[in-house]
Parts: sequence; structure tokens; C-alpha cells
Amino acid sequence: MSTNYINTFITAAADGKAKAGIVPSKAGTVGALQLSLLLRRPYVLTSDDLLLEVYMIRNGIPPEEREAACDRLFAKPQACLRASPLVKQYGWGLHHDGAGRVAAYGVESDAYRDLSSRPDLAVVAGMRNSRI
Repeated sequence: MSTNYINTFITAAADGKAKAGIVPSKAGTVGALQLSLLLRRPYVLTSDDLLLEVYMIRNGIPPEEREAACDRLFAKPQACLRASPLVKQYGWGLHHDGAGRVAAYGVESDAYRDLSSRPDLAVVAGMRNSRI
């Protein structure tokens, strides 16, 4: 099952406290790795690609084992990027273009405001941090 979105903007979680896109301070965390990849390569990776890259980095899996790693990772359902620490905690919105490729925008940016109000995009909220 794919986690990819098409023509969608995931907004920062409604109960998030970040007033601007924050770079996660702890290197090697899921959020830090996701953001690093998205800022270095905007609109290159799909959500599935991003999840796989982070999985491989965190588990020390070499590139030649990519296919097997992909099979292992997606053998079980994976949470989509609505549950990413970037949208839940760090104040980032994630735009998925027409090909499903992703880029990150801080909540303080003009691009974030523009994307969150575009009529040609599905705008979905990042998952809340609390259940209430």
C-alpha cells in the first residue's frame, strides 16, 4: 500500500506549537533525516521514496539492498506523511506535486500560505499530537 499523495498539501498539525519551520536539533532522528532529504532534493522523492530512504539510513542498509529493504518496509502498512514529525512538531507543510514528489515549506513562508489556499490542491491537516 502506497503512502503517496498527488496534488496535495499537508498542513502543519493544528495543535502544533511551532510558529516557523524548525530544523530538528537531534541528528539522525526521523524528522531530521526527512527534512534534510526534502531540503536538499525538493520534488525529487515521493512519500514512499522518502520513507524508504530514512529507513535505509537509520538501519545502515547499503544501496545495493534497496529492493529487499523496500519489500521489508512495505510488507506492513506505513503511516503517511500526515504523521511525520515535521508536520506534527516542527512547523512544516508538505506539498506533493502532480507526480507525487514532495517538498517542505515552513509555516512562516509565503509559499506555505499560498499552497494552503490553492483551489487546485487537496489540503489535508497533519495529524494532531493529542487525541482530544
